[in-house]
Order: sequence, then structure tokens, then C-alpha cells
Amino acid sequence: MALSDRLNLVNPSEIRKLFDIAAGMKDVISLGIGEPDFDTPEHIKEFAKEALDKGLTHYGPNIGLLELREAIAEKLKKQNGIEADPKTEIMVLVGANQAFLMSLATFLKDGEEVLIPSPMFVSYAPAVILAGGKPIEVPTYEENEFRLSVDDLEKYVTEKTRALIINSPNNPTGAVLTKKDLEEIADFAVEHDLIVISDEVYEHFIYDDAKHYSIASLDGMFERTITVNGFSKTFAMTGWRLGFVAAPSWVIEKMVRFQMYNATCPVTFIQYAAAKALRDERSWKAVEEMRKEYDRRRKLVWRRLNEMGLPTVKPKGAFYIFPRIRDTGLTSKEFSELMLKEARVAVVPGSAFGKAGEGYVRISYATAYEKLEEAMDRMERVLKEKGLT
Repeated sequence: MALSDRLNLVNPSEIRKLFDIAAGMKDVISLGIGEPDFDTPEHIKEFAKEALDKGLTHYGPNIGLLELREAIAEKLKKQNGIEADPKTEIMVLVGANQAFLMSLATFLKDGEEVLIPSPMFVSYAPAVILAGGKPIEVPTYEENEFRLSVDDLEKYVTEKTRALIINSPNNPTGAVLTKKDLEEIADFAVEHDLIVISDEVYEHFIYDDAKHYSIASLDGMFERTITVNGFSKTFAMTGWRLGFVAAPSWVIEKMVRFQMYNATCPVTFIQYAAAKALRDERSWKAVEEMRKEYDRRRKLVWRRLNEMGLPTVKPKGAFYIFPRIRDTGLTSKEFSELMLKEARVAVVPGSAFGKAGEGYVRISYATAYEKLEEAMDRMERVLKEKGLT
């Protein structure tokens, strides 16, 4: 049986493919999957149990529980400078990943183009294709710490361009856009009348002198911005599958209509737990403790990669690092396969993140410090044995 034309254009995730291979091998240190190695804070799990005891096991509204949307609105105002009406401008999703296809489907017409900075998160281009659009990769460069610039964008915008996806802090590079970057991107979006989808799921994992800014908080940008966020990374709730968007009411109304015929609604008792978590200081204390530990690991991996001859930009956000492996003479896929086979270390080939990712690999340092030390030792040993550095 033939697949639909659109599905034929979408390849399986290279990350999941690598994860499945590594899972079937012994003694592999996986630095591939972007998942916190921390457990969900205990008090959040208790909130979920409390919700179950209260009988919150039935369908909820397609748009999400009002209690959670109100808590999200408070968080957005306090932390992001975004004013959003919880009744009409915020929606709760089954994970943040759901937001890309659902939001694009609200406005994108067949054949319209979406600009995506590359290297890019693996879900963006498939979401554009499945929504009927055409993804246009906009390369970013190591020399600019992989930060997107308007000069880059101007080379790729056309009369068919309808939207722009930005991701800061970035997966896979760890790049963080400055306020000046975002102001220039906002002016570009206004000039070309573009919708901006801003993926901010790593907003709380920022290091050194970097700060997170939301483009929707800039003057006049809320009306053309779809802000995507979630609980998976922030509170180490990946398996709970809960995300949210803040957007103009016309976008939310259409996304709710999509949800009616998709997942119906997010899990009710999980929404209750998330609402309580957002308003509990213990949650934010846990986030800061995770951030500090990620920072400690980041410094270790960055130092070791450079010492073993893999030039690496020091990431300012998320929990990924993107070393250049081009000088070894291997493609990113060949390098990844070598490390998995010879070092028993799983890293993701940069080509999985778009054309601009070739020549690099992605390493997740959301792994215990001791495991990271061992992984770096193994990688360095193989590089020396093969004479690659």
C-alpha cells in the first residue's frame, strides 16, 4: 500500500533511529536523546496523585483546563513579559511537539514557504511539509555561534514566504539569540508580513552572561507570534507529554478545532499537576538546581572536546553541544557510526538537523557527570587510535 505523497517526503527521525540501535547494544553511553536524566520533582508527582484521588480522570476541554491556562498566563507575564488572555490566547497541548503541525495548519497554504534556521530541530521541516508548505533552510554559522541574523534571512525570503521558525535556546547548537538579534528579526518579520513560531522549550537552561527573551514580548509582535513551550524539559516531565502555546485568538481557535479531531484533550490529572507546579516555588528551585548541574556538565564536555581536537563553540543554552568533526575527514554519519561501534558512545550526526549540520555532531550532556567523563575518555581513545586528530 502506497504512502500519501506528503508522508513520502518525511523521513523517520535519525535521533530515534540511533536511539533504537543503541538500545539494542551493551555498554553504550547514550549522548543522543534530548531528555533530562533527572526525575520529575517529587512534589509534582504528588500533585498528580492528588488529582487522581480527586477523580480528575475524565475528558477536559479541547483547549485545556482553565486552571492551567491561568497559571501559564501568570508565568508568561512574570517571566516572559507576554500578556496573554488565558481564555482565548493560550492552549494546552499533548507535548510541545504537537504545536508545530497544529499551528502551521492554521494559516499555511499549499506551497507557501517557511524559513527555518539550520541546523534545526528535527520536527520543524516535517511539520511544514505535512501542513502543505515548503521548508526553506537558512544556514547559520559557527563563526556567529550559530545565531540567526537578518542578513542570513534576507538571502532566502521570497514572495512565497509566509512564516519563520526560531528556536532559542537552540536544539542542536545551544545558541541563544540576543535581544538585539530578536529586535532585528522582529523588524524583518513585520517588513515581510511573516508569522513567527518561537520555540522556547529550553528557556530556563541559560549559562554565562546570556539571557532569554521572548520575541512575543516586543512591541507589536504578539499579534504575529506563536510562542511554543512545555513542561518536558523545564520540570523533567518528558513522559507526561504536556506543552502549551500562546498566540492570537484566531490561531488558538483554529488549533482547538484541530485538537477536537486529533488528541481531543491533554490528560486531565497531568494538567492539574502542572498548574500546581507552576505556582509552587519548589518547582523553580528544582529547575535552578538542574540548570547548575547542566552548566557543570557543559563546561566539562566543552573542555574535553576541544582538548581532543574537536573544535567546539561553547553553548550558552539548552543541554546540547555541537562539536565540529569535519577535520577528521569523516562525514557526520560516519563519525557517529564509528563512535557507536568502537567507543560505545551514541552521538547524533549533524546531518540529522539539516544541511548546515553536516560536519558536526550533536552531544546531549543531560547525562550523569561520571558517564560524561567516561564517554569523553572513550571518544578520545578512538580518535587517537584511528589517527583522526
